[in-house]
Amino acid sequence: MLPKKIFIFWLSLGLTLWMLASISVAHCETVRQSVWAGLFYPADSTGLSQEIDALTHKAQQTEIRIPKNSTLRAIVMPHAGYIYSGWTAAHVARVLPDEGISKVILLGPDHRIGLRNAAICNAQAYATPLGRIALHPDVDVLRQQKKLFKDLPIAQDKEHSLEVILPFLQRYLKNFKLVPIVVGHGDSGPIARAIDAIIDDQTLLVISSDLSHYLPYKEAMARDQETINEILNVKPDKIKKTDNRACGLSPLLILNQLAQRHHWNPVLLHYANSGDTAGDRSRVVGYATIAYFGDLSMKNAYNTTTQFNKSQGQTLVKLARHTLMERFGRNNPEEVAQALQTALSDDSFKMHCGTFVTLTLGGQLRGCIGSLTSTEDVLQGVKQNSINAAFHDPRFAPLSEKDLERIEIEVSVLTDPKPLVYQNRADLIQKLRPHIDGVIIQKGAARSTFLPQVWEQLPNPEDFLGHLCMKAGLSAKAWQEPGLEVQTYQVQYFEED
Repeated sequence: MLPKKIFIFWLSLGLTLWMLASISVAHCETVRQSVWAGLFYPADSTGLSQEIDALTHKAQQTEIRIPKNSTLRAIVMPHAGYIYSGWTAAHVARVLPDEGISKVILLGPDHRIGLRNAAICNAQAYATPLGRIALHPDVDVLRQQKKLFKDLPIAQDKEHSLEVILPFLQRYLKNFKLVPIVVGHGDSGPIARAIDAIIDDQTLLVISSDLSHYLPYKEAMARDQETINEILNVKPDKIKKTDNRACGLSPLLILNQLAQRHHWNPVLLHYANSGDTAGDRSRVVGYATIAYFGDLSMKNAYNTTTQFNKSQGQTLVKLARHTLMERFGRNNPEEVAQALQTALSDDSFKMHCGTFVTLTLGGQLRGCIGSLTSTEDVLQGVKQNSINAAFHDPRFAPLSEKDLERIEIEVSVLTDPKPLVYQNRADLIQKLRPHIDGVIIQKGAARSTFLPQVWEQLPNPEDFLGHLCMKAGLSAKAWQEPGLEVQTYQVQYFEED
């Protein structure tokens, strides 16, 4: 027998090696490896980098008019083999910024599975010959919406429409995290709204799509020009109604909704087809790279306005409670009062914006009053609306001192309301963003609003609008009728710790 110490040593070593091997295997299993390297593009990093650089140099010769003082928000890129579509794809280098993009949301069409809605590979990273790309934490936000975003096992993920785009992004952007989405058939509206909720000012949306397939050269050029015009006019009616326009139809429709919502302006960077590059002109495939420029109507999806951080938000909530305590002749402990006074010296609180104060008791609404805009700073707004919510909400009796100990306080800070332009009731439903937008409606003298938090109770847009109309004293169907003015705003809201 081995001596006890030697036996323990070898046992420990064996267990350690087994654990390391297990960790290594587990780690490998979480990476979606290249499937099409060596087929659509070079399989070695040096050759791949050299090919992208050569394509980029060629793309630099194209004359492009890029809008001044605009921010790149989205790109449409082709996804064929690089000898066919790489020249067109490389035109993205002309508009990508040197820095400022930390997240890429990449949408490509499903060519293989027959998906309903969309799917996200259950990997933690994607790999190409140029290295690994970690998935962004926002992937988990989408995965929670299981009806829209199914899990796609790594072993089943053979989709090339995403993979072929990645080396270009790696070469140009260097450091970013990825939200990879394979899009199938289904209603693009809910998917667009879900994606909209994770877009911020460091996000680039990339749509992977080729155009017409296997038409004669001249016929393909004519059809592709029609398709491109539809995309540039942000009215893709012909794309939807005519077959063989774009294989990435579903991702393009999602982009179209976001472009309408945020007023992004598309610009054609380049068009070519396989007959221009490496293919026979009797049956060609069309390719276009289109850039979308503009600004977001919101800065961040989780705090839809970044006016205040969490600490500042807690200061506003404490101010609300302090205001109510003073109303009952009660004072905070001296150290709390001093800390609050110090916090309130922050110049950030001098801004003017709308505020709401909401009081709940045992989980039930106890008072909610606010202002959509304000001529006073945010501190005065919170003070005044604390008093109004506690004592002047006509739906409830004035707050008692006994209930003061039990109420929970929430303070909402609003962005300035902006008009929502819509064509008809279907367009209105499409442009609303559940859980993001607060909504104001007005018809004649009737006017009312719901904060974004109300979406939790009324997640269906039709129900949301119907109840909002009734709150204004209108019929539940008034939102379906002409003459209704609609505005939207976003909210940061803070609850007591």
